[in-house]
Amino acid sequence: MMKNVTLTLSDGTKFHGQSFGYETSVAGEVVFNTAMMGYPESLTDPSYAGQLLVMTFPLVGNYGVPPFTFEANGLPTFMESDKIYASAIIVSDYCEQYSHWNSVESLGDWLKREHVPGITGIDTRQLTKVLREHGVMMGKLLFDDEPDTITEVDYEGVNFVDQVSCKEIIRYNEGAGKKVVLVDCGVKVNIIRCLVNRGVEIIRVPWNYDYTSMDFDGLFLTNGPGDPDTCQATVEILRKQINMSRKPICGICMGNQLLGKAAGADVYKLKYGHRSHNQPVRLLGTEKCYITSQNHGYAVDGKTLGNDWNELFVNMNDGSNEGIRHKTNPWFSSQFHPEASSGPVDTMFMFDKFVETLK
Repeated sequence: MMKNVTLTLSDGTKFHGQSFGYETSVAGEVVFNTAMMGYPESLTDPSYAGQLLVMTFPLVGNYGVPPFTFEANGLPTFMESDKIYASAIIVSDYCEQYSHWNSVESLGDWLKREHVPGITGIDTRQLTKVLREHGVMMGKLLFDDEPDTITEVDYEGVNFVDQVSCKEIIRYNEGAGKKVVLVDCGVKVNIIRCLVNRGVEIIRVPWNYDYTSMDFDGLFLTNGPGDPDTCQATVEILRKQINMSRKPICGICMGNQLLGKAAGADVYKLKYGHRSHNQPVRLLGTEKCYITSQNHGYAVDGKTLGNDWNELFVNMNDGSNEGIRHKTNPWFSSQFHPEASSGPVDTMFMFDKFVETLK
């Protein structure tokens, strides 16, 4: 028997559903993702730390969950990290019967094993309308037969990056060639894989590690959860690097925001963020438009960039910044996720461009 659960938003709106995951009450920032598939990747994306993830596509769980196997290089084969980072998943219609050549268990069983709540029977389209009109809100999932003992939590101002970043240096592809320092703010493993597959050595360092005196050829700034303003240490080390060297720098998602901050730009919170597989971005100065995978709640204010910087990509839906570049040095970044996982791989050339600058 599925237990009854209520999602209560901070404005008092209530949605009633049933539990199909781990049975525990939880609070967090409620965000929606409009992708049609990719729940194993999204749940294990560290950028969803502290968030209750709403899937707008109605049917979720129909292809089960892939095995948690690892490649020889130590990277998970089918997941984006070592565990589920989202605080909960909220769906309209959970599919208990799953079918896929690569599935080993149901979504519900996986959630239970990882102690993450799942709630089904919610009108996710109505919920998404509320979030779009009001903006993202805090919310809590409460089991109807339990007292409301859950404490209110904050999302803004919490340093989630410190919670999800690695604690010591990890190396991949040692001795392979050019060395890239990867600043781990909550990296998705496919970013590491895309670089390893292009024949570079990766030195993965914690978010606040001072790498400026290390021996390396290029710097890579990763995605990560929460407010980039909590990562002032990362920005200060990045400024130090920019002031002392022209070594190539590339960033993805939060990496774009941190590079923007180092370039003197402001970062602001979007009303309801971009979380989907179908965000159109235009390469500025061209008519080229790319469909991209995205997951972010903050954006760089392109108008506040310093004189030495240009916007590189812009979002075709709302005009927000989707990437920046330095006018003369090989420093550039994207707000979207070229590594996808999941989603379209139209912008994989971002990794090629970065590796070319290392030569």
